[in-house]
Amino acid sequence: MADLGTLLDADGRWTLRFERRFDHPPEKVWRCVVEPEHRDAWFPQRIVGDLVPGGALRFVDDPNLPGEGFAGRCVAIEPPHLLELDWGADRLRVELSPDGDGTRFVLLDTVDDHPHAARTGAGWHLCLDGLTAHLDGAAPSPVTATIWDDVHGRYLDLLGGERHGWGSTPS
Repeated sequence: MADLGTLLDADGRWTLRFERRFDHPPEKVWRCVVEPEHRDAWFPQRIVGDLVPGGALRFVDDPNLPGEGFAGRCVAIEPPHLLELDWGADRLRVELSPDGDGTRFVLLDTVDDHPHAARTGAGWHLCLDGLTAHLDGAAPSPVTATIWDDVHGRYLDLLGGERHGWGSTPS
């Protein structure tokens, strides 16, 4: 499986790093990062709030229930190159840079605990597969328990940690 993320020690926390190259210009990829009609096709939750530095955000599964979910904030935004968010306890950073006629995309997710890194890595891996499909104008492949088990197993082999079932959330 190509494009597996890596895990870096970040002074007592852990940073999952994913890098992908897209055959699309940075402006198109940027729209998929910040515009809800594109971001909702691949990002794991809806973002309620404005993407402005210091802006309060809410991450929800159902946009009709904005009181649900969890809080975060926009740490930094520099169109069309950088978006950094506090996503609950995680710090997410998306960096875009031109790469020939395409875009180099880097996602960093800094987390507190190593045991759940393989779960988080598998989740982002599948989200980024969805981003790839969306950019290419294709429908994303549905994620099934079998696909999840395969991708999660590869991340467990790479990173170690605890096994999580499809749809489970660590406590």
